[in-house]
Amino acid sequence: MPLVHFFETSFGRTSEREIIIIEAVSEGVSGWGEITAGENPFYNEEWTDSAWLIARDYAMPRILGREIESALEVDALTRHIRGHNMARGGVEAAVWDLQARRSGNPLWREIGGGARREIPCGVSIGIQNSVEELIGKVECELAAGYQRIKIKIKPGWDVDVIRRVRERFPAIRLMGDANSAYTLADAARLKELDEFWLMMIEQPLAHDDIIDHAALQPRLATPICLDECIRSAHHGEQAIRMKACGIINIKLGRVGGFGEAKRLHDVCEAAGVPVWCGGMLESGIGRAHNIALSTLPNFTLPGDVSASKRYWKRDIISPEVEVTPAGTIRISDQPGFGYEIDRDFLNHVTVQEDAVA
Repeated sequence: MPLVHFFETSFGRTSEREIIIIEAVSEGVSGWGEITAGENPFYNEEWTDSAWLIARDYAMPRILGREIESALEVDALTRHIRGHNMARGGVEAAVWDLQARRSGNPLWREIGGGARREIPCGVSIGIQNSVEELIGKVECELAAGYQRIKIKIKPGWDVDVIRRVRERFPAIRLMGDANSAYTLADAARLKELDEFWLMMIEQPLAHDDIIDHAALQPRLATPICLDECIRSAHHGEQAIRMKACGIINIKLGRVGGFGEAKRLHDVCEAAGVPVWCGGMLESGIGRAHNIALSTLPNFTLPGDVSASKRYWKRDIISPEVEVTPAGTIRISDQPGFGYEIDRDFLNHVTVQEDAVA
């Protein structure tokens, strides 16, 4: 699926997405999940081709043909697969959606959510060709009602860029996302961002690091938000105990599905650490799962859950995800994740298909 506009982070530019969709079938009912791995192993070690093999050859055979009482059991059945959380999580998400549809419940209720009827929405804006182009995009997103703006940063595209944005928009909720582009040696540079009263700086240091973040956080007034390095509830516990962050981003695929996402959510809630839902350029299926996740009570900050039209000329769900003028998404009471699959378009964009039984 080609993106409406390229999306650039500190580790590269994406113009189109290759997305793996999982359909789980039981007694004529289908549930749907999405594997959120990128096309290359840059965000983490997973990528589309590896996730396809892990899901098909390892995760699925461990659950097919079994009678299970709850989708929570999928995590236990696949947990001994080391890493590959996105592949495992996409399969688990499909089973959660299947369970919700079989029970006639909306997915948000099935996972124990429902703390809010509308979720607050923010947007993530990638690195642009110029600061002027970036400011134009910020203006567009604010006009659409989005409640928080996240800007991707990297060395050479950070302090001066944020300064220009803050000068133009002095009162907006603003944050920077580094995607692990810095080291602890850059602490003084990151400290310069304090003057712009950002909501947070997301994952400034290494993708697998908690210890250096714990050394950096006391040097900054701005809260650190951890993303890539938090792959489990246990990692969340460690980061909070070490005071490595003030906020945690929960991505469904990164932690391996709803079961672990809920456990991480509960750890953060008990510690008074707010969370928000991060995005991975998902299609409407993954986006709908993120909406359900964001109804859990500790998702108190606007997440990267935005309208389908920001990314796709046409999405694979119907209706497409829409954002209200107030910058919120209303949750659906329909069974499952709340949208229908646009099967004609899904078939049109499908380039490979396999069945495991």
